[in-house]
Amino acid sequence: MNVSFTPSRRDLLRAASCAGAVGASGWLAPLASAAASDPRRTKSVILLWMNGGPATIDLWDLKPGHDNGGEFKDTKTTVPGLRISEHLPKLAGRGRDLAVVRSLTSKEGDHGRATVFAKTGYAPVGPIQFPHVGAAVARELVNESLDLPAFVSVAPGRTAAIGGGFLGPKFAPLAIGETATGPGELTVPDLDRAKGVTAAALDDRVELLAGLEKRFETGRASPVVDALQAATAKAVRLMRPEAAAAFELDKEPDRVRDAYGRTLFGQGCLLARRLVERGVPFVEVTLGGWDTHNNNFQQVKPLSAALDAGFAALLADLQSRGLLDSTVVVCMGEFGRTPRINARSGRDHWPASWAAVLAGGGIKGGRAVGKTSADGTTVEETPVKVPDLVATVCKAIGIDPQKQNMSNVGRPIRIADPSAKPIEELL
Repeated sequence: MNVSFTPSRRDLLRAASCAGAVGASGWLAPLASAAASDPRRTKSVILLWMNGGPATIDLWDLKPGHDNGGEFKDTKTTVPGLRISEHLPKLAGRGRDLAVVRSLTSKEGDHGRATVFAKTGYAPVGPIQFPHVGAAVARELVNESLDLPAFVSVAPGRTAAIGGGFLGPKFAPLAIGETATGPGELTVPDLDRAKGVTAAALDDRVELLAGLEKRFETGRASPVVDALQAATAKAVRLMRPEAAAAFELDKEPDRVRDAYGRTLFGQGCLLARRLVERGVPFVEVTLGGWDTHNNNFQQVKPLSAALDAGFAALLADLQSRGLLDSTVVVCMGEFGRTPRINARSGRDHWPASWAAVLAGGGIKGGRAVGKTSADGTTVEETPVKVPDLVATVCKAIGIDPQKQNMSNVGRPIRIADPSAKPIEELL
């Protein structure tokens, strides 16, 4: 299956002529506002990825009064009976938006395998190159007229390798934010012309590149060619000023940037809002540091502060712009951490019982799904598996989770595992 995109000569020259002229566009804000109020608007997904396996027992499913509960207290939210960590006060104020799934369960306790499982909905097996769920969403909801990528990943770190899989490089994420100019600063490199290169010279170079690619692809059909064409297409389309402007966070008022938090994660959440506002179907924002085998509580407290600011500001900002109903926000990691606190005041890997949170996009908030035991070690009510979560998100954004795509091993594979059951309580 060929999923490549080859830009036309006109596309290349148009993009090149715009390079170096990146700036804010006066019509983007009113266009985004109009799009947000359009009932036909395509939905988007923002995945807040807690890399390393967050201690969800210290975030969403606290056990006050039990030895496993540790140092943190729980606090009430705006929904009677729904309580979360005391270190998430801003999110507690948005309790009506939150659907807390407290009964996730898995058998994958290795970081690598669990990450693949959580991000694709399939456990790694043999030679099959399972795509990131973001790639699957991008394929279904891509707008070919949009200059921005259909899937953007902010500061993905070691999980960047999970990309388009058998859907091809066209739907692999654009990874940004891995090099920052300062605390909380996100940059997309190489959007401007190289120093000393004139617009005319760039026109010539892009025209030459188009000719060379045309000659190279003649008589060839391979993943290498597809990858080359996809990379070129992404690059030249991002050079257009309307696309590049989406990444200019300095155009946002200081009060908005401050509300999200001047962290890489907080500014990534702000960028996610700017991207879905412009029609990007899937954005992933990573907050790393959750592998808390040692001094769990000392590490989780500042991580909670960054999560609280970014997540809560994102929900408020989406709502104020009419985008919350069309954007599903998912907050999760690859697994949870042991209810029992180890000898180093830490928590170890624990896939048997953990939690995730969904909001927006028509998801029924203000509730908790499932229940764990008093000591947090087992799921007692409504067990939810990772593929169920994938199917729920697909349903919420209008994608059939059982739709099939041809894989790299020559057999069709569904977006979500055939056994997956959407969480009906949330839809």
